[in-house]
Amino acid sequence: MYRNKRSMELKTVEVWDGNVANSHALRQASVDVVSAYPITPSTGTVEAYASHNANGYVDGEMIMTESEHAAMSGCIGASAAGARSATATSSQGLALMVETLYQASGMRLPIVLCMINRALAAPLNVNGDHSDMYLANQSGWISIDACTPEESYDLVLCAFRIGEHLDVRLPVIVNQDGFLTSHKAQNVRPLSDDAAYDFVGDYKEVNSMLNFDKPVTHGVQTESDWHFEHKAKQNKAMMDSVSVIEEVFADFEKVSGRKYNMIETHKTEDAEVIVICMGTTYQTAMVACDKMREEGIKCGVLMPRVFRPTLMDQLVDKLKNAKAVVCMDRSAPGGQTGLLYNDVASALFNTSSRPLLSNLIYGLGGRDINIENLSDIFKDAQAEVKAGKLNGSIQRWVGVRGPELNYYSVEG
Repeated sequence: MYRNKRSMELKTVEVWDGNVANSHALRQASVDVVSAYPITPSTGTVEAYASHNANGYVDGEMIMTESEHAAMSGCIGASAAGARSATATSSQGLALMVETLYQASGMRLPIVLCMINRALAAPLNVNGDHSDMYLANQSGWISIDACTPEESYDLVLCAFRIGEHLDVRLPVIVNQDGFLTSHKAQNVRPLSDDAAYDFVGDYKEVNSMLNFDKPVTHGVQTESDWHFEHKAKQNKAMMDSVSVIEEVFADFEKVSGRKYNMIETHKTEDAEVIVICMGTTYQTAMVACDKMREEGIKCGVLMPRVFRPTLMDQLVDKLKNAKAVVCMDRSAPGGQTGLLYNDVASALFNTSSRPLLSNLIYGLGGRDINIENLSDIFKDAQAEVKAGKLNGSIQRWVGVRGPELNYYSVEG
């Protein structure tokens, strides 16, 4: 039974942008506390949720704080007290939250964070890239990626089920591209309020600070005597969460008809050339791939739906027959290869698979990547397969003005 006292009648198909889709998922999950501070382009998530709250569709608390650090701190306090909690942020807001991200995961609090991916300053930029997604990569949060408003709606509902599972009890980030998803209205097929809440289920309290029959302490100091063991146990829960995520995705398919995979693929089974990318680029790359298939290039596209934990064994299996793999990172790597490239390289390193592996940095600060660009990437990779070596360097910067900026110094 739906827990909020007042339900909302939804159409079979709604036209929502990614922020509005998030707000309805939070509303339908009957979140007890949303603690938030606005930042572009995630403001729409909490703004729309606040509207639901003001109009009587939400029975929980909406708390406006003085900063993003305080917003996550509010979620931590609420979750530790035994409440379902969530928030949203982007970019600099996530950077200000970083200290508290480690607090949330270390205390095993299943908070849900709707992350609207945006570039990090300086220079100041409000458009989408994956800098903030990457910034959170070792914070101990499960991280899932959405390409459309509908996917974000679905995955936020799944995030509560995943994080709150008694075998997991970890916080979960659901990522979507700033503006390209967050502000682009598309068709969304929502569940009814009852069906959505039945899927998410009632919140299960674990070590609640307000359970006075079983007193607990959160965030205690451990030093070297127990810190290592706590972190090892936390990491094991993250790695073991894979089976739970797969189970939740399977259950969601039963109620929605929509299937999600840990790693999404398009025409990779016989592909010689595979492009790996995330977010909205995955959809554009699928169109480019189909176009290149018509021109005779055996290509495919892969997207890690679950970014953290890293799915090394599954990556190896999906890439075992490829002759060239192009990893596309939408974040400035800061003097090294990109994080997605590093994930793939480390997965393949101790295997017999030896595809030509290259790293493309693209789309920083919202710079467009289109079908023509991606078609050229497929063609270049196919030419490298024929030549048996990379054409130049391991890392290339795609679409940046100034030829002297296009190549990394390590030769392939």
